[in-house]
Amino acid sequence: MGAYEYQALDEKGHTCKGVLTGDTPRQVRQMLREQGMHPLSLTPINENTRQGQAAPSRKRIPPAELAVITRQFATLLGAGLTIEESLEGLIEQSSNHRIRSILTAVRSSVMEGKSLSEAVSLFPAAFPSLYRASLHAGEETGRLDLVLERLADYTENTTTLRRRIMIALIYPVILTVVAILIVTGLLTYVVPKVVKVFEESGQTLPLLTRGMIAVSDFLQAWGLWMLLAIILGVIVFRLIFRQPGPKLALHYFILRMPLLGNIVRNLNTSTMARTLAIMSGSGVPLLQAMAASSQVVNNLAMRQAMERARIDVGEGMSLNKALKKSSLFPPLLTQMVASGESSGRLDEMLEKSAQVQENELEARTSIMVGLFEPMMILVMGAIVLVIVLAILLPIFDLNELIYAR
Repeated sequence: MGAYEYQALDEKGHTCKGVLTGDTPRQVRQMLREQGMHPLSLTPINENTRQGQAAPSRKRIPPAELAVITRQFATLLGAGLTIEESLEGLIEQSSNHRIRSILTAVRSSVMEGKSLSEAVSLFPAAFPSLYRASLHAGEETGRLDLVLERLADYTENTTTLRRRIMIALIYPVILTVVAILIVTGLLTYVVPKVVKVFEESGQTLPLLTRGMIAVSDFLQAWGLWMLLAIILGVIVFRLIFRQPGPKLALHYFILRMPLLGNIVRNLNTSTMARTLAIMSGSGVPLLQAMAASSQVVNNLAMRQAMERARIDVGEGMSLNKALKKSSLFPPLLTQMVASGESSGRLDEMLEKSAQVQENELEARTSIMVGLFEPMMILVMGAIVLVIVLAILLPIFDLNELIYAR
């Protein structure tokens, strides 16, 4: 039985897309006709995957949705359903066409005799290497439902952490953008109209007002060019720091920054430790688990340190000593790894270490946001005060002139 991606016309003449399974294309067409649809095209999903065309193998599943699918999959397996029955249940529950097509193709591959880990390996964009390796280990140990539970926990924790960081950073970003827009609007539209009145009166303007006029004139004349220069600078910056050498230097520099460096270190360490914990706890060999863990580390300097540690472990060194050779990982991580190695509870200690790093990350993010908000308000207030003084000073001078007469 194969999976087919179809295009068909419904009773109202609208084009519909979806995925159906059947023994032959003829059977699938008949199934579509029985549903009141006129088939336009049928494409075998697995065939597309092998040919490397635009098939579900290139489609991604968002982490939040992957966590839900994994949790449901573990629940169905734990209830005693077979893998095929569990996948069928997931397909029926999903309303997302992309996810349905991926799950249908996975189910089709399983029904053809492939293992679950082999089936999901056809979709590397949807299921990361951590996911595939853990499923393979679960199949080897016969604890696939337990592995899926751990994968669901991992995906949910990772998604929650990212969401918290994004929520924490949304307000400062919005505040910064609004502040820039307000100041730009004042300098390019409000200030010129107000100051024009004083210029026409022939009054000698204060130094602050003349400076504000100069800034306003500059922004009106060169503001668009400055915006284009900033955009061009960002593009050039991105192109330069995509190269391995400059990118590595930038990532080392970020790690040395007072507050941001600790946040980046905590984020990458927690992700790496949690990945290593779930893979080692699922029965994946340590070297393979370290290889997969290094790939989830976004900071290039820390990723290279992790890869060097993997080489050292492969040569017989303990994990805690291999990590300790680099100064990039927090001391608490190496201490907890050493404790886990000596007690035989490495996955548990890695999990605890990841939780500690996430707690520190949230605390440091809160501190950074807490410092940024009042500082931004003070800067914004100072700029507005200068603009207001630049407008009011000529009025004060004019009043003094009137009283003097």
